[in-house]
Amino acid sequence: MQLEDGRFLMSADRYDKLLEEHSKEELDAWKIVRVSEDFRVIALGLPVPKYSGNPLDPPLRSRFQARDIYYLPFKDQLQLLYSVGPNVPPERISQLLSFATTLCSLESATLGLPDFPADNLAAAVGILNVFPTMSSQQIIHRLYPYTVVLGKEGKTAVEDTLKGCGKSVIAKEFADMLGYEVEPVMLYQDMTARDLLQQRYTLPNGDTAWRLSPLVMAALEGKLVILDGIHRVNPGTLAILQRLIHDRELTLYDGSRLLRGDRYQSLKNELQLSDAKLQERSIFPIHPSFRIIALAEPPVIGSNTQQWLGPELLTMFLYHNVKPSTRQEEVHIMSEMVPNVPKEAVEQLLTLTHKLRDANDPTAQSLSSSLSTRQLLRICKRLSQYPDESLHHAVNKACLSRFLPSLARSALQKALMDSGIEEISTEMETFQNQDFSCKLIFIVHLRVMEDMLKDFLLGEHLLLVGNQGVGKNKIVDRFLHLLNRPREYLQLHRDTTVQSLTLQPSVKEGIIVYEDSPLVKAVKKGHILVIDEADKAPTNVTCILKTLVESGEMILSDGRRLVANLSERIRRDNVIAIHPDFRMIVLANRPGFPFLGNDFFGALGDIFSCHAVDNPVPQSELAMLRQYGPNVPDAILQKLVAAFGELRGMADQGIISYPYSTREVVNIVKHLEKFPNEGLANVVRNVFDFDSYNQEMREILLNSLHKHGIPIGAKPSSVQLAKELPLPDVSFVGHWNMNQAGNAHRKLLCPTETHQLFIKGPVYINVQGYSFERYESRSLSFTEEMAHWSLPINEVNIVCDVNVSSDNDADSTVYVVTCNPVSLYFMKNNGHKGYCVDLYDIFPRTVGSVWQPFVSIAPLGHPLTGQVVLHEEQSNVILLLDPRNGELRRIMLSQQDTESTKKSSWWGSKEAQESYRMCREFSHKNWLVFYKENGNSINVLDVLEGTTHAISLPINLNSVFLVAEDKWLLVENKTNKKFLLTTPLHMEAEDTGVCQLHALEEEAASAGFGVTTGLEPSNLQAISSGQLPPENLSAAIDQKITSPNRIFSDAKTYASIVVGFPDLMSPSEVYSWKRNNPLGKQSGSPSDQFFQPTKFANIKRTNVVNLLAANQVVRAVSSADVPLKEIYPKDTLPPNASSYLEVTDLNSKKLKYIPVPRASSLSPYTSWLSKITDSDVLLAPLGSSGVVTVDMGGTVRLWETGLESVQRSLLEWRNMIGQEDGRPVQITIQRDSGLDVSSPKHGELDPDNTPHVGGNTWAGGTGGRDTAGLGGKGGPYRLDAGHKVYQVSQAEKDAVPEEVKRAAREMAEKAFKERLKEIQMSEYDAATYERVSGAVRRQVQSLRVILDSLQAKGKERQWLKHQAIGELDDTKIIDGLTGEKAIYKRRGELEPELGSPQQKPKRLRLLVDVSGSMYRFNGVDGRLERSMEATCMLMEAFENYEHKFKYDVSGHSGDGFRIELIRSDKIPRNNKQRLEILKTMHAHSQFCMSGDYTLEATEHAIKEIAKEDADEYFVIVLSDANLERYGIPPARFAQALTINPQVNAFAIFIGSLGDQAERLQKTLPAGRSFVAMDTTQIPHILKQIFTSTLLSNA
Repeated sequence: MQLEDGRFLMSADRYDKLLEEHSKEELDAWKIVRVSEDFRVIALGLPVPKYSGNPLDPPLRSRFQARDIYYLPFKDQLQLLYSVGPNVPPERISQLLSFATTLCSLESATLGLPDFPADNLAAAVGILNVFPTMSSQQIIHRLYPYTVVLGKEGKTAVEDTLKGCGKSVIAKEFADMLGYEVEPVMLYQDMTARDLLQQRYTLPNGDTAWRLSPLVMAALEGKLVILDGIHRVNPGTLAILQRLIHDRELTLYDGSRLLRGDRYQSLKNELQLSDAKLQERSIFPIHPSFRIIALAEPPVIGSNTQQWLGPELLTMFLYHNVKPSTRQEEVHIMSEMVPNVPKEAVEQLLTLTHKLRDANDPTAQSLSSSLSTRQLLRICKRLSQYPDESLHHAVNKACLSRFLPSLARSALQKALMDSGIEEISTEMETFQNQDFSCKLIFIVHLRVMEDMLKDFLLGEHLLLVGNQGVGKNKIVDRFLHLLNRPREYLQLHRDTTVQSLTLQPSVKEGIIVYEDSPLVKAVKKGHILVIDEADKAPTNVTCILKTLVESGEMILSDGRRLVANLSERIRRDNVIAIHPDFRMIVLANRPGFPFLGNDFFGALGDIFSCHAVDNPVPQSELAMLRQYGPNVPDAILQKLVAAFGELRGMADQGIISYPYSTREVVNIVKHLEKFPNEGLANVVRNVFDFDSYNQEMREILLNSLHKHGIPIGAKPSSVQLAKELPLPDVSFVGHWNMNQAGNAHRKLLCPTETHQLFIKGPVYINVQGYSFERYESRSLSFTEEMAHWSLPINEVNIVCDVNVSSDNDADSTVYVVTCNPVSLYFMKNNGHKGYCVDLYDIFPRTVGSVWQPFVSIAPLGHPLTGQVVLHEEQSNVILLLDPRNGELRRIMLSQQDTESTKKSSWWGSKEAQESYRMCREFSHKNWLVFYKENGNSINVLDVLEGTTHAISLPINLNSVFLVAEDKWLLVENKTNKKFLLTTPLHMEAEDTGVCQLHALEEEAASAGFGVTTGLEPSNLQAISSGQLPPENLSAAIDQKITSPNRIFSDAKTYASIVVGFPDLMSPSEVYSWKRNNPLGKQSGSPSDQFFQPTKFANIKRTNVVNLLAANQVVRAVSSADVPLKEIYPKDTLPPNASSYLEVTDLNSKKLKYIPVPRASSLSPYTSWLSKITDSDVLLAPLGSSGVVTVDMGGTVRLWETGLESVQRSLLEWRNMIGQEDGRPVQITIQRDSGLDVSSPKHGELDPDNTPHVGGNTWAGGTGGRDTAGLGGKGGPYRLDAGHKVYQVSQAEKDAVPEEVKRAAREMAEKAFKERLKEIQMSEYDAATYERVSGAVRRQVQSLRVILDSLQAKGKERQWLKHQAIGELDDTKIIDGLTGEKAIYKRRGELEPELGSPQQKPKRLRLLVDVSGSMYRFNGVDGRLERSMEATCMLMEAFENYEHKFKYDVSGHSGDGFRIELIRSDKIPRNNKQRLEILKTMHAHSQFCMSGDYTLEATEHAIKEIAKEDADEYFVIVLSDANLERYGIPPARFAQALTINPQVNAFAIFIGSLGDQAERLQKTLPAGRSFVAMDTTQIPHILKQIFTSTLLSNA
């Protein structure tokens, strides 16, 4: 054999032949070495087909002679054992031996059991010799821990022993009792055999030498070695310890030998050498008291990764299975370790923990692993230190419930409820009242920091988990800044290795020098170590943090060790003491999709105290954004915060996968601050363009952004304001004279009396909050409409009044009253939460048979802001409501009030029924006026004073207008004559309360020739209670003038102004803008004939609003009164609007008609509606330049009509889009390919499928012309042949001529039809299938994204060591100095270990209910369609993943419980086959027998599926919840679901009659059942199940 240093080994006889001819010196010069005749090789190994390992290479195998060594013959073995255990009764020994022999016989080998370690029987008998009381059972369990290794015994102690059951503690205690010194050796995955025994290092002169590993040192010094984590190491690595363990002998790499004590003695005696001499020959004795304790997690049954406990390892150790502490033990541990913890808290905690541990439900058990004994102790420590801490908070924190999948979270909440752990709402108030001026830390984060500080003071290491960009680093920086502590920073990544975490070796002048990593520096100096991105490093690397935190020990690769307790330090050199102040703060992203890290929390969560970090709450996020963008308009910041808030909510529900965080918003705001001219719509693309090719996602995003008024996709030109028409010229119409002199009856005194009010109440009624979707209307185009939202009313409700509290514009409150039944809705005009007060009990539906209540509302002002007065017009009921706390009081003007409602039913009586009216012009001053139509008295209600003044009048009233606080305009019934009533202001109590009544005469302008046309009294609809500002007045009537004035309107004019009225006593001039035809003439509504128009003549709302500041009159008119021909050109169809807002602008002398979109639904009570309003909307002023409308379907819309404010908003809106100041917004470097497009064709198919770019020939090319492909121009449809796409620029695409485009469309259709023909599907079928699959497209998409990422994760690359190329492997630097070649490592896909089982697919069965009830109730809630959609989703989502997930679908109905729909080996491949299956489902449920086989189907499915060979089993049952109808008790169903713990079974109940499903769900185990009341949730629920379970361990 040729050696590497050039010598050559030669066999003895050939060497001797050479020696005959040549001298020894010659041969030495030729470097030939003689091999001794006695040299032999004996190789030991295991037969490979049976065991795992490499089979022998034929050339090697042929050179050996084989001998099979079988177990000792029974008799010999028995003799041996008798000699080992003289005190053990012989029958026990033979019993043990027969058991072992049985298991080792060939017959039992077929059971697939690992071999019984028969050679350990001697040790077992030795134990029995000393402890004769042990049962044989226990002994066997030591040798052969079958409960842990074997799944089919069903005794899987797997979950229990996983984490934190005290293995390390037991080992430590054991060592202390026996007085051992412990040597902990932490094993990690990429550890090599060499690391276990010896490592190379360099001497100061640059030579390399070997250093003994801690394990070997311990063997020499007789310590107790704890091998922590033997389940992590490659089994081949551990095999090197076999000789040490079995024979207590070891040969090291540098040639030293370690011998067992007695062999060493006999050798020493035989050779008569001293110890020193033997050590010169490198022979050392192993200390007799050397022992090894290995710690490991039990193998996971049925998984293909963690089967570490094989026959080889069985022989090496005796096994002890550490069970988790029982409840009593845990109580004992807690009370001993944390003496002053509150008792009941411990009780509740343990109830919860054991409830979770005992559940045979994977979700609950994974939760219980976060509540290991270690975590429980930590919670107790906190509780004893901070007794007011809430337990609910502590448990949620320990389980990181904020980031659990929704299934697990609901299971946890349910368990918490059951254990009586309540949520204590400690709200934000504690923080709100202190002013924090420090930058960028918000209230949520202060809460987190407070928690961190508590744990920090208790001496814990911290783990912060959160989505990206929520400020984890900022929190830590601020936290350490406040604590004034230095820090070291380490960022981990996928290539982090154990070495790089601890020491970085480098070679200086031929000598290896180790530089400390930040970890070691922090440990030495007592700094805080911040580890960022901890979830990116492989968990086997981060595991070394565990020993550091737990046992306070760690061995570095240069042989030094870190030790926490100083007693050990004194005896050793090269020991670094861990500084008492050293702490770790670890940052990680939350586990699970879409984060691509490892589950750091799952692996190491229980060593740290965990904190979930979330995005800040909106108001603090807003405050922070203001600091980042002081010049960005506030409105924009609010839009951003609202939009992102909604997107985060969607991410939590799992609708979108990416969790948008504060970091993204901050980036947008910084950008806007720096480039104020760039539009918001363009800047948000910085964040959202990642998803621009994901169609589904994009729709969701655009909807959400548009809803919040971020005009992404709008063009600056898309402004759609209403067309302006010219107003007719103003005309002077006449005077209003108020004649004081002359006849005495013109000026009448009216007596008044004052009473105290009678108040009944208060009663408290329920104010219910609901959240509504508020849509900003100016998203894609700019209109007068600002925003809209819908009230949650049903179709019989009728909206009867709307009003707005006159606070400042920004946060005024909109009030809407509905009748039938009466309720009040109110919401802040820019909020997202509305409130509803149901007043049904206060106003019963009918008192008489035709009573149709009609309620008005008046919001009060300061100091009663927020309270409202409700007035019912027919019964004159006046209510005062405080919506904030639900106090309701009834106000009675006099004692007689109550009688009026008790009249006999009115319905036969023919006379018109008068109603009471409320004048609310001055409600913000807290007084109101009430009068009765055709009555002759007025009541003034002063809400603050609690008094009422009754004024008696000599005339019968038609209407009352409060034109000023002390002057009221009265209109007499029948004659329409007007009177002015002057009242002493505020009627002070000195009974001077005399009111004077002045008659008003309307006198027309003289028409010349001394003829005066008699001016018929105008029928006022509304008159303002304030006056136009002088500049508006002057603009309106085109003359410079300052004077008191009022603006009024009636049916014949657009608007009229009275100048001088009501303050001047001289005649007032009237100017008006006349209509060509009066309002309401064209539309004789046909329903009029059914009830006498007189009867309710005046009940209608006038729907006129005077906006004095904007100089506008706005009224709602029905479309009949709108000159549509003038507004819309001939050939355009006017919008389908039932009513229009008519805006008369007296400043610009223009008239506009703004269409109000039609109500989504109309109440069937049309006659009642038409009594309320002509047009389907009600109107109220909103601030000084806008109105709010409510249509009859309950949609509230906010409009901006004032000219100036519209222009201001338009400017802002254009800024949000971004100006085009003469330069192009985009800079695209265009390359027009200059080739014209001929007509489209499919192109030829290239047999080799080579990529084609351009060229007009091949199908499936990219960037070409005319042929089908991706990204070209003028081609008929997209055809992907799997190449990189070259995109033709959009402008060039647009330049394709029209006829080519048309041809392209036709060809695309043709190809679609061809495709259908290929799969023999008719177009009708295609449309049918599209209907089903379209409904679940979004869920399919997101499921596939998740499956893809799973796929990628399975292919995660590993470090391959000992390579000849790649990166230098730090651990092998010295080998490099010695000339070793294979000292590199590189990334590659790790081949599965030999003999590790094949990866099996996961097995899924969907059980759909196709019983008759599904078809029967489909009309009610679409349940059959939803299960078809769910099936469709399953088929589409799992297409092409069949190797990972094998699924099948079967149905159950009255016909039977195993109706096969899809077999797992015959999966539908195209839409036609999928549609067939859906049709089968539909037809079956239409024609099957009634009856219910849900139970049998569930049990059958679970039994059947478990027979197959698979990685995991899932059964999902879709059923409607009417089990009770067939007499099936829920408990029986729960039992069916959990019949086999290996199968994860879930039930989804579709639509139920009443609350069946809810009740059923309460009786089933948590997280196993879902109720889909709205059947559109089913695909969503399925997705939840897949993501939380399939993915947890994929």
